[in-house]
Amino acid sequence: MKKLHTDYKRQYDALKNEQSSWLPVWKELGAYLAPTRGFFDGQLPNQGRRIDHKMLLDSAPCLSVEVLCAGMMSGLTSPSRSWFDLSLAPEEMMDLPGAREWIFDVKKRLEEVFAKSNVYGVLHGFYEEIAVFGTAAFLVEEDKDKGIYCRPFTIGEYCLGTDEKGRTNRFGREFFLTAEQLIEKFGAENVPAQICALPAEQQSAKYYKVFHLITPNTHHSPLLRDHHHMAFTSVYFLEDGHILRRGGYKEFPVIAARWEVKNASDVYGKGPGWKCLGDVKMLQKMQKTKLVALDKSTNPPVMVSANVQGEVNLLPGGVTRYNGTGDGAVRPAYQVQPDLNSLDAAIESVRATIRSQFFADVFLALSAQNYTGMTATEVAERHQEKMLVLGPVLERLKNELLDPLIDRAFNLLVRQGLLPTPPQSIQGMPIKVEYVSMIAQAQKAAGLSSLVQGLNYAASVAAAQPEILKRVDYECALEEGLKALGVAPALLKSAQENTTPAGEPENQPVSPQAADENKMTSASSQFAEN
Repeated sequence: MKKLHTDYKRQYDALKNEQSSWLPVWKELGAYLAPTRGFFDGQLPNQGRRIDHKMLLDSAPCLSVEVLCAGMMSGLTSPSRSWFDLSLAPEEMMDLPGAREWIFDVKKRLEEVFAKSNVYGVLHGFYEEIAVFGTAAFLVEEDKDKGIYCRPFTIGEYCLGTDEKGRTNRFGREFFLTAEQLIEKFGAENVPAQICALPAEQQSAKYYKVFHLITPNTHHSPLLRDHHHMAFTSVYFLEDGHILRRGGYKEFPVIAARWEVKNASDVYGKGPGWKCLGDVKMLQKMQKTKLVALDKSTNPPVMVSANVQGEVNLLPGGVTRYNGTGDGAVRPAYQVQPDLNSLDAAIESVRATIRSQFFADVFLALSAQNYTGMTATEVAERHQEKMLVLGPVLERLKNELLDPLIDRAFNLLVRQGLLPTPPQSIQGMPIKVEYVSMIAQAQKAAGLSSLVQGLNYAASVAAAQPEILKRVDYECALEEGLKALGVAPALLKSAQENTTPAGEPENQPVSPQAADENKMTSASSQFAEN
């Protein structure tokens, strides 16, 4: 039997020990905000978890989470539109021969791989996890058919570790596989003999706990390509210490992001769910109070006379017989007259607070508010102002989600030979990623107003001194304005294309036939580039 190195076990136990202090809050967050999420207390696969609907009487918090997930999905990584652009750094390198065409082909290939893989399905659950629990993670691996494959995780299933700069660089998880699945995944030669010897009917009935640990490799050597010297070590092992597989990764394969980190030493983050958990509990209690008040007003507690014969019939039209001529045999114990209007107003106030914590009012701003009498520009500016509140969140997700995802996918496709070979003139140059999603555009467009104001001010000064306009770089202003609006860089001509050849007049008379030919040539060239 291959025994586990004690250092791996020690590292995994250290990660689990650090995670243990976060588990109680995660369980509570899951119970109130994401009842279908979370993997706690050694839960086995394919086991349904009971949802306490007596506690979840108001679905507004869960709906607010869904609105945030949908808003982040459509506003940050929409499957239906381009949400990132690629270019060379510095940008002047884009004018080198073949650079624009190669960058465009790489971007399209990445978008195709994202579209046909399960990336977008995983990202939707990722946004829900990070909004409720403050931390979310998934694994990106190579797929021979679709280029990449993402394995999603839920909170409590995994544990993380960070380096001295607060970047996630260690990952551990535990999951369950049957004997049949163990043999299929790792091969019979790597599975303990007693598991392989089980009868066929038992191989699919009993589950075995499997551990997976990914840590930085202390023996890393970029000159050696075997898995023992890769940047990260990957080990699968059983509870008894049997190693199922030892491998490695050239870069950290886990995409782990935090909504916000209050302390640089914190491994896990805190999100909107942490802030509004008290409001969610209060809302559920208020709904319970309202239901009790309604129940008592429609079906109040009663006092029954001692002279009642038999049981009291409280059904509509029911008859209860009693002896005596005094007060009624059955009467309300006390009158219940709840102020439902005030209670509804208080409940709606708490709902509004929860919606604002999950930014639901931001994503539903255009449909929830009345913009009668406003111009389209005013509406756009108000929408952009609301999007600015997501600035810090977007910056962290850029660093911990979007950049690592694109880098990991790019590297996997390069190693599989699925990306075009770069031209000789740009080989070895860094690629810059710029995000053009709806949220990113809204934040960039907020700075467009200052650019427009500056140009208008220059024009007003030029009314008194026209030569002042020579100091304004209108080409640079055009580029910056188009970038703020999210227009693709391919729309702009390169410096060579925009320069008139020496000795040629700028305005030549063109015959109608030549003009038609020029239009056809221009249209075909634009189609080929785009």
